[in-house]
Amino acid sequence: MHLLLLGSGDFGLPTFEALRAQHQIAGVVTQPDRPAGRKRIDTPTPVAAWAAEHELTVHKTDNVNSDQFVRMVRQLGADASVVIAFGQKLSPQLIDSLGNLAVNLHASLLPRYRGAAPINWAMIRGEKNTGVSVIGLAQKMDAGEVYATASLAIDPHETAGELHDRLALLGPAAVQRVLDDLQRGTLQPQVQDHNLATPAPKLKKSDGTVDFNQPAEAVRCRIHGLTPWPGCRVQWGDQVLALHRAQDEPNVTHGFEPGTIMGGLRVACASGCVRLLEVQPPGKALMSAAAFARGHAIQSGQRLSSIAEP
Repeated sequence: MHLLLLGSGDFGLPTFEALRAQHQIAGVVTQPDRPAGRKRIDTPTPVAAWAAEHELTVHKTDNVNSDQFVRMVRQLGADASVVIAFGQKLSPQLIDSLGNLAVNLHASLLPRYRGAAPINWAMIRGEKNTGVSVIGLAQKMDAGEVYATASLAIDPHETAGELHDRLALLGPAAVQRVLDDLQRGTLQPQVQDHNLATPAPKLKKSDGTVDFNQPAEAVRCRIHGLTPWPGCRVQWGDQVLALHRAQDEPNVTHGFEPGTIMGGLRVACASGCVRLLEVQPPGKALMSAAAFARGHAIQSGQRLSSIAEP
């Protein structure tokens, strides 16, 4: 098939690479280069860098819905289009120019977790399973008909960043299954139950907090759900730390106030405790909590307090 690919983030790369190997790519549409890093150097999106590596035609735009861009897309004559983590809402006029079918790969089992951060919120909310959905494009966010899904169990030891990478690997087979159905004329889209929709809004730096006045499992889910970004920042004595990984121990009983170090790198929660496994001091590399403790005077009875960044 003659496909147009629209994407910016690296979530779409496994799927786009699989499609490149099986189909003819009419072009790749992505966001413009943006300043990145400490030196704020203009940097292409991961999708733009991948497309350039494979000598595919790349179209960069900050307004994909402009009349000029829509005309250009129409002239490409794609049979179908695949949108993954693109970053701009598509107008009806553009959607009509994307071929016989335009689908989006979304990182949740819709209708749950519609929005910009479905992986994070599924983990924060303590979901045991999640997945990906291949959906038609609609004007209401992530509300299109569902063409295919694939699911997996959330590992309690993994972070949102690691779950992101595992979910991305579900994309190639799910999207190809939909394209195969399109060619066979056997597409069977399912309308979402909008009454079951839950939001997954974009995260902000100010979301990088943790409340130890919660059960141990909820604390662990929040720490992992906010890793690697925006992270859970706490004040530990005179140190500021980002908590990256923890193990919940829900059955441990204690008489400590929530947020208190209990010994053994355990932190008291409203019920149970969490054992800190990985932390990151500002400007330093990620390290085990045990390695951090060896270089600091960590004592039972010390308190951790969450820090909210503006």
